[in-house]
Amino acid sequence: MNVWYSFLIAFAMYSRIPVPTVEWTKERMRYVMCFFPFVGLAEGLFLYLWLLISNGLEFSSGAAGLIGAAVPLIVTGGIHLDGFLDTMDALGSYGSREKKLEIMKDPHTGAFAVISCAGYLICYAGLLAEISQTAVLDYKMGAVLAAVCFMERAFSGLSVALFPCAKDTGLAAAFADSAEKRMVSRVLVVWLVGGTAALWFFGGAAGLFTAAGQVLVFVWYYWFSQKKFGGITGDVAGFYLQVCEMVSLWILVIGMKVIG
Repeated sequence: MNVWYSFLIAFAMYSRIPVPTVEWTKERMRYVMCFFPFVGLAEGLFLYLWLLISNGLEFSSGAAGLIGAAVPLIVTGGIHLDGFLDTMDALGSYGSREKKLEIMKDPHTGAFAVISCAGYLICYAGLLAEISQTAVLDYKMGAVLAAVCFMERAFSGLSVALFPCAKDTGLAAAFADSAEKRMVSRVLVVWLVGGTAALWFFGGAAGLFTAAGQVLVFVWYYWFSQKKFGGITGDVAGFYLQVCEMVSLWILVIGMKVIG
């Protein structure tokens, strides 16, 4: 039952998809990161569903992309984008590690966060517009989008299990302390192998390059989090997810255009 509760907690924490409410005990949080990727699976499928609907209603590619950029925010409630914005504010300060961590705790939104949010959503909408315009929206594209969002969260969960935390408090530290790290790591590696196989099978060379890009972003994430913050936090993890998703879509769109 604790495994089932871990699944529910993963969706309750990282999505706005309605699930039964359960108490967050340490035992029930042990395997939450194992199920975090399934939130991404849901996001990718909802993205694909929207592209199918917009295509069926003959929306312009611009409208499909702009509205599609809101889909991840609706599914997740913007929790990861919030971390991205807090991290961008901290990076914009060019302060010490301590200063950056202090800024990320500040509930106010700074100019760097606003500018970064605008730039991010514009790029995201543009990439979705390209996918809606150039891709054949069959089940294969749905599988690719789902696998992209699935894998980036598997990598994020792996970072919680393996990377040092920048502080002893906060969401990342709470999940890291409660997690059964050896089992979680093994499960997430299995998910990553399966996600890579799905990207290759359904996306061909473009999908495989996308998977390779996610690996490189994960390696960069370790270096970045250590250098800038001395470890990961919940906000930095959200920043990583947004960056990984953006890079993945860029590689996927370019790959479809160049490779086909």
